[in-house]
Amino acid sequence: MQQEITELLPRLRRFAYSLTGSMPDADDLLQNTVERLLARDIPRDADLTKWSFRVCRNVWIDECRARKVRREAAEQPELTDGQVVDGERQTTRKIEWNRVDAAMARLPEDQRQIISLVAIQGLSYQAVAEILSVPRGTVMSRLARARSALSEALAPVSMRTES
Repeated sequence: MQQEITELLPRLRRFAYSLTGSMPDADDLLQNTVERLLARDIPRDADLTKWSFRVCRNVWIDECRARKVRREAAEQPELTDGQVVDGERQTTRKIEWNRVDAAMARLPEDQRQIISLVAIQGLSYQAVAEILSVPRGTVMSRLARARSALSEALAPVSMRTES
C-alpha cells in the first residue's frame, strides 16, 4: 500500500493545491492526508485512488472548519521565490498562469474541486462522483458551469464587452 500511495503523491499534491491555492498549504494538506491514509485501514472494497482523493478532500474540509472556528486572519500573500524571469515567453506564461490561477480561485469551491479532478487529474465523471459523494449528473453540471465561468474569465477583454 505504501508503494501505491507513493505513486499517487504527485496527483494528490496537485489536487491539494487546487483546493488550497497555496503550495505551503497544499504540502501541509498532502502530509495530513498521507498520515491519515497510513494510520487508518482502507475499506476492503475501496479503490485506493478514489479513497485517497476523498480523504484529502475531507481533511481540507476539516481544516477549513477549524480555521473558521479559530477565526484565523486572512492568508498572507505568498512570498516570491526570488527567481528572475527572463524572456518574453516566460513572462507571457507567468502572466497567463496567474490569469488562470486567479480565474480558478474565483470559482465556487464545488466547481473548483470538480474541474481539478476531471481536467487536471483526468478522473472520470463517475470516479469524481464517488469521491465527492454526489450524483454523476451533478458532476457534469458543475463541470459545465466551471468551464463556462473559466472561459468567460479568460476571454480577451474585447470579446467580453461584445457579448
